[in-house]
Amino acid sequence: MNSISKFFHLDENHTSFKTELLAGLTTFVSMSYILFVNPNVLGASGMDKGALFTVTALSAAFTCIVMGLVANYPIASAPTLGLNAFFTYTVCLGMHVKWQTALAAVFVASILFILLTIFKVREMIIDAIPADIKYAISAGIGLFIAFIGLQGGKLIQNSDSTLVTIGGLNNPTVWITIFGLIVTIFLMIARVPGAIFIGMIAAAVFGVVIGQVPMPKGVISSVPSIAPTFGQAVFHISDINTVQMWVVVFTFLLVTFFDTTGTLIGLVQQAGLMKDNKMPRAGEALAADSSGMLVGSVLGTSPVGAFVESSSGIAVGGRTGLTAVWVGIFFLISTIFSPILSVFTTQVTAPALIIVGVLMAENLAHVHWTNLEIAIPCFLIAIGMPLTYSISDGLGWGLIVYPVSMIAAKRFKEITPMMWILFVVFIIYYVVLNVK
Repeated sequence: MNSISKFFHLDENHTSFKTELLAGLTTFVSMSYILFVNPNVLGASGMDKGALFTVTALSAAFTCIVMGLVANYPIASAPTLGLNAFFTYTVCLGMHVKWQTALAAVFVASILFILLTIFKVREMIIDAIPADIKYAISAGIGLFIAFIGLQGGKLIQNSDSTLVTIGGLNNPTVWITIFGLIVTIFLMIARVPGAIFIGMIAAAVFGVVIGQVPMPKGVISSVPSIAPTFGQAVFHISDINTVQMWVVVFTFLLVTFFDTTGTLIGLVQQAGLMKDNKMPRAGEALAADSSGMLVGSVLGTSPVGAFVESSSGIAVGGRTGLTAVWVGIFFLISTIFSPILSVFTTQVTAPALIIVGVLMAENLAHVHWTNLEIAIPCFLIAIGMPLTYSISDGLGWGLIVYPVSMIAAKRFKEITPMMWILFVVFIIYYVVLNVK
């Protein structure tokens, strides 16, 4: 136990083995839905759902464990939402591209991703972003994850006239979220250790009691083979031979680049691990992140990236890579205990995401709101992430406006070359996304 404590620097980070275990379990439960969502989304492209379940768990486990051991950050990764939908509905179904070829595009994008990491391009970007913008990114992710929680918990729903509206109380699953949220709020304010995780357990039990969450049909299941998807990305790399496919490659690259970079910044900021506006061990964290995308593509899944749900583990005290290692271990265990995971529905995990959003929104207090040239881009980032349902899109809004507002304030000398580069890159990014 002492060797583990020394390796992860638990004492220096004011945490403990027990806290890191609870944090890892909380993060895993918060993001375990991806084990079921990813196979359903990618399965629509023709891929084998059984293989996808195992691949999702293995790619997540690999990236989490590498992140924990190499970078010592409490940040978990898995195949990301959004990009899996782009993979299936835009590339495979919309462009009529075979899923094997789409995997090859992810593989090529991951190699470019690793090269950008090796040459420290991502690290330079993180260091160049002003402190106010970093705080806005963290708060924006908080608003985004709270929005996901409210949506998943059915407290808000889509509306043809107003886009979103309040959910109906006649929906019994809404009461699972309401019950879990009330319990979690009470425990959080009462400063009960593990309040967020206890709240999820309470919501799950409540859901079972009212008959809206089915009891698991079993405890242990066999592990589906990954043979149908393994290696297909490499075998079909020669299919990347058209302008259309290179547009797909760069879309995967750009969205993953800025989504994961923004997420890493926000989570490290939330954990209080930023030092002098810089992210310690950034190179190691980015290497873990990009290697996970490469391994995931070979196994057979859409891009792997840092998950905002990691914030739930950070909120209960996770501060080191031991949290991420635990998440990885739980993902490995989940390959045989998948029936139990069915209890943790989106309504059960929703309260945790909403509370985490509250905690991350605290970062808005550090933004210099009286300076419009700072306030406007920060506001656009914070509000843009939930409204566009994309971390990278919200980030782009703010980083494009930032140089403009600084010039208007006659502070153009404070705009670093990297911020100008990001200004141009995001303009290109939006153009690429709109290429049909």
